[in-house]
Amino acid sequence: MREQIDTTTPGGKLVFHLFGALAEFEREVIRERTKAGLSSARARGRTGGRPRRLDKKQAAMAAALLADRDGSVADICRTLGVSRSTLYRLKEKGQPLPEVKPAGTAAPKTSGHRHQAQSVSRIKTSP
Repeated sequence: MREQIDTTTPGGKLVFHLFGALAEFEREVIRERTKAGLSSARARGRTGGRPRRLDKKQAAMAAALLADRDGSVADICRTLGVSRSTLYRLKEKGQPLPEVKPAGTAAPKTSGHRHQAQSVSRIKTSP
């Protein structure tokens, strides 16, 4: 729109409010159509969002592999073709993944920074 609306006059105020009301009406119509479309898709069995990386069968297999405790988490991830974070996210969301406790000869736990030992060894101390 290239014409200016003088909102100081009663006619300008009327036009301004009409345009605002039309814009609000259009927005509500779009919103209703979107909701109707989403509910129609749900009724047909469609869901939105990103597809899951593991289905229920694969999540159960991950739980079984972790419960077996013969393989490492890295091996399980490689077998299933997922990242470590995907496997732990299943655990956070309530999937039946058991706790993995280190075996008797496991390495000591660190603070979570895998490069911590390297960065500490690089620090030079004065004699």
